[in-house]
Amino acid sequence: MKTIFITGASTGLGKATAQLFQQKGWKVIATMRNPEVASDLASLENVTVLPLDVTQPEQIKAAVKQSLEFGDVDVVFNNAGYGLLGPLEALADEQIVRQLNTNLLGTIRVTQEFIPYFREKKEGMFISTTSIGGLMAFPLNSIYHATKWALEGWSESMAFELNQFGVDIKTVSPGGIKTDFVSRSLDSATSPVYEEMINSLYSGMEGMMEAASTPEQIAAVVYEAATDGKKQLRYVAGEDANALYAQRLELGDELFREQLGKQLI
Repeated sequence: MKTIFITGASTGLGKATAQLFQQKGWKVIATMRNPEVASDLASLENVTVLPLDVTQPEQIKAAVKQSLEFGDVDVVFNNAGYGLLGPLEALADEQIVRQLNTNLLGTIRVTQEFIPYFREKKEGMFISTTSIGGLMAFPLNSIYHATKWALEGWSESMAFELNQFGVDIKTVSPGGIKTDFVSRSLDSATSPVYEEMINSLYSGMEGMMEAASTPEQIAAVVYEAATDGKKQLRYVAGEDANALYAQRLELGDELFREQLGKQLI
């Protein structure tokens, strides 16, 4: 029986992925900052819930050590993350640091902790949730995009490093996901100078979220990435993300950017 280790598993995509892999006969180690909110996951057969805040290096070390004491781990799904929206000049330094710490450094630290184990057994896989926002940029999301573009480039480089040892690394890049991400997992800042742009972006985002995928649809892509045996690095997930990405490739970067700006601001 294979085992997947998941970060950010309390709600949304992380939770849907934990449930899907459990249904497919995998053991699941579901980690999250507040395990007490996941009693429904913890009650499932072959699911272990552990506390893990990916901004805490010592907690990462402890969670990985504990997980490997349970037995083999086959896949690590780096999913913990949240959005930060707002003009750069309005963001507090604490907001910027927290975004980088969670979305980017959290993924890097969890991966670093598992690498020696996978390298020694000459197999294993890392999958990271990036975003269509790791392949293109929307207005007023600069720091979020900084983390997601970084994860895409980091993963591409890491593939060269890890593949030689039989270890895979992949990214799943969803578009919109129908969860409470916007209300629960979104930090923001505002400024009267940018008010018109902010209001325009919010109304544009509402329209785009109508085409969003369910967490279960994106979880199915994570499962595909984990089990298809391909050396493929990047999985664009969701009809909306695939349509946008195809449009960008077809139009070229500059024309696509121009059209997106007209649509959103």
